Order: sequence, then structure tokens, then C-alpha cells
Amino acid sequence: MLSQREIRQRAPLWLGALLAINFALMTIDARDPVTKQRLIRVWAQAIIAPVERVATSLFGSASAAVRYVVDLHRAAYENEQLRRSLAATEAELRELRAARDENERLKSLLELKEQSQYRVVPARVIARDPSAWFDTIIINRGRASGVELQMPVVTSDGLVGRVVATSPWTAQVMLITDERSGVGAIVGQLGSSSAIGVVRGSEEHNGLLKMLYVSGLETVNIGDYVISTGQDGIYPPGLKIGTVVEVKPGAATTTHEILLKPSARIESLEEVAVLLYHPERPEMDRSLPNVEKKGR
Repeated sequence: MLSQREIRQRAPLWLGALLAINFALMTIDARDPVTKQRLIRVWAQAIIAPVERVATSLFGSASAAVRYVVDLHRAAYENEQLRRSLAATEAELRELRAARDENERLKSLLELKEQSQYRVVPARVIARDPSAWFDTIIINRGRASGVELQMPVVTSDGLVGRVVATSPWTAQVMLITDERSGVGAIVGQLGSSSAIGVVRGSEEHNGLLKMLYVSGLETVNIGDYVISTGQDGIYPPGLKIGTVVEVKPGAATTTHEILLKPSARIESLEEVAVLLYHPERPEMDRSLPNVEKKGR
């Protein structure tokens, strides 16, 4: 049992507790006179609303960030797929163009073979001399195909060079851009021009040809074409060599200085044709004068 003193000491606490309980019951049951909602709900909403707004804003920002990252990743993936597709399309287009160009070159060689008065052996360029990139090439036809030394090599555009070495299956070709080469040539048409000279490669003018020994009295103009004469004993007459691109006029006692652009695309040769050409050489009388020949 509690004593009177203990009861008096605890009475304020009990009273406070009863008042708090009573206040709580009144609050729970109290209603807003306008909305008729319980006040405790109104107060709770007032307290929670700012927290909800902040949470909603944070959640919205996080969702937007996640969507942005996802969209960015998707866009990057799609861009990569498009890039690969474009690269594949470009590679296919390059292959188609290469095949088209090769077909055109082979068609030109076939027409050359049909139109040429000489037997023609088509060949493919398989190598270039690394010591003189534009001076010699290796082709995939040799003695087994009838290719011999000094035989001319051409394309449908014009003269390329001559065979300088052979094996059973390959041959080496010296290009007309080599300074050591020499082609008997004429400016203009055979039989109607006297501008005769020799065409060689030019070290000073990479990729061009120089024409030597043309009399300064002959008329030579830029744009004139130059063909072979056949007088060098290697090349047949009438092969296209090049076009005049520069002329330094000579005089009565000096020759012209002439530069030509080759008719054949020497820098990008892929397919060529070997002319099985054997120049006619007249038989020479080797006997001394006034010596009777054997058999007479």
C-alpha cells in the first residue's frame, strides 16, 4: 500500500498523464469545422507534405537520370550499329567498284587482243621493284606462255615497256618511264610528220617522259600525240606512247626539249598484255666484197 506521502508526491504525475491522455483523445476525435476532417490527419499531412514533395522530387530526378543513362546507352549502341553498317556498306561499295574497274580493264584487254595484229598474252602485275617503284614490274606470265626478251608490253591505253628478264612462269618488264629505256617515236602520224626522236624516262620529271633529238625546225605543239615508229627493232609501229605537255623550242642547230605524259597509267598498272612480236630483221650479207658465195 502507498502511504499518503507517496500518493501526494505521485499525484501530479498521474494528473499530467490523465490530462495528456484526455488531450490525445480529444485531438483524435477533434474535427476541422470546415472540412470535417480529423485534426490529427490535417496536422500529419501538414508535417508529411514537405517530406513527400522532397522525396517525390528526388525520385523524379533519379528516374530522369536513369532514363537519360539508359537512353544514352541505347543511342551509343545504335550509333555503333549504324557505324558498323556504314563501314560494311562502304567496304562492299569499294569491292563493287574494284570489280567494275577490273571488268573494264579486262574488257579493254580482250578488245585489244581481238583488234591487235599480233598474238597477245594477258598478264597480271604481281610485284614492283622496290628499288625503283615506277621503273620495273613483275608479271605472272613467262616463257611457258611464249613470253620472250624484248617483247613489248602494253595496255589498251598505250605502251608500257618491254620484257627484260624471264622465268618459266614470270617476267620482268622495264617501264618506258625508266631512263634506261628508249623508244623510237614520232610526233603525229606516221608518214605525215618528220618530228622523229627517241622517248626515254625522265628522272627530273617523275612520271613524265622526255623526247630527244627532235629537230628544232619541226613544229611541235602541246597536246600533240606521240607514237612508236618501229625503227628501234623492239616495238612495232603505231603504239601510243604519250601526249606532249611541255615544249621548249629549239632552233636550226638545237633540238626541242619535249616532255610527254604517258598514255598508259603507269602508276596504277594491274593488268597488262604482252605482244608476241618478233620484228622483221633483214638478212645481212656477211661476205666480203668480190668474194664468191658458197654454192654458186
